[in-house]
Order: sequence, then C-alpha cells, then structure tokens
Amino acid sequence: VQLVESGGGLVQAGGSLRLSCAASGFTLDYYTIAWFRQAPGKEREGVLCVSGSDGMLYSGDSVKGRFTISRDNAKSMVYLQMNSLKPEDTAVYYCATDFVPLGRSCLSALEYDTWGQGTQVTVSS
Repeated sequence: VQLVESGGGLVQAGGSLRLSCAASGFTLDYYTIAWFRQAPGKEREGVLCVSGSDGMLYSGDSVKGRFTISRDNAKSMVYLQMNSLKPEDTAVYYCATDFVPLGRSCLSALEYDTWGQGTQVTVSS
C-alpha cells in the first residue's frame, strides 16, 4: 500500500494549486482518503476527507469554500484543488488513507496508518 503526493510548489496569495495523490497496492473505492497539512512548529491539521464509497466530503473549517477534493478511482488518483490560497496555507501537505467513517474523526491524524511522503506548498504574500 503506497501513496505518493505531487503538485506542490510556490504560488502567490490568491492563486490556485492542485495536488495529486497516487495510490497503489489497494482498491481506492473502499477507503477514506484525507489530506492533511503541517506547518513548521505546528501540529498536523486535517484539511479534507472524502469517502471511498460515495464521494461524500468532510471539510475542515479553515479551508471551507476554498479547497475541495476529487477522486478518480479508475486511475487510483485523488486530487486536492486549492483556490484563493493564503500565506497561512503554507505547509507540507500529505494524503492518508484508512477505514475511517466520514465525519469529524476523518480529520484526525490518529485514524490513519498509511501516509504519503508529503509535498511542500508555499504561498507568498
């Protein structure tokens, strides 16, 4: 089971970026996928999670209305579309997967055993 993130980079405030998470070794349909981020000196924060079975989303308050997840199970890919980026969105972004019910718990890092290596997103002011 492996997750590999890509798509990070440097973007100006107000801009957009799309991160990708490539999954291998398991069937995406049965798992919840979540995106987390971690800024220097801060705890890992749950951003968004998406159900494997029906595509339902659960969003963290800090990104509501700006970030969204999409998934292509046939390609084993999950995407994080980030719009209206702010300097405070600067962090390493990770995707994670496990059998987690959708809801508040799906934004808890403790619920996940499988993680990608992370990709850096830097938003300049």
